[in-house]
Amino acid sequence: MRVIAKKILRDFWGKYTYSEEQLKTWYKEASKAKWKNPNQIKGEYTKASILKSGRVVFNIGGNKYRLVVDINYERQWVFIRFIGTHNEYDKIDADKI
Repeated sequence: MRVIAKKILRDFWGKYTYSEEQLKTWYKEASKAKWKNPNQIKGEYTKASILKSGRVVFNIGGNKYRLVVDINYERQWVFIRFIGTHNEYDKIDADKI
């Protein structure tokens, strides 16, 4: 998968240094993945949430942070839509952000 925009992750871990290693690991795994559908993601990330909009929410750092992505399975693109603390995530609509 091609992960689009790593800068968002870098900016976040610059602010929340505890998240850096977890986000780097997620980025590396996602970049190597060849997900064809949400079921493949759930097979690897059992705690990920598949939203009705087709987006996926990953728990980062033991659910301390949330990463919302929009995936184009056909083109193998992952668009980062949101990264934030659990409290920040509770204030957004992950289907629309």
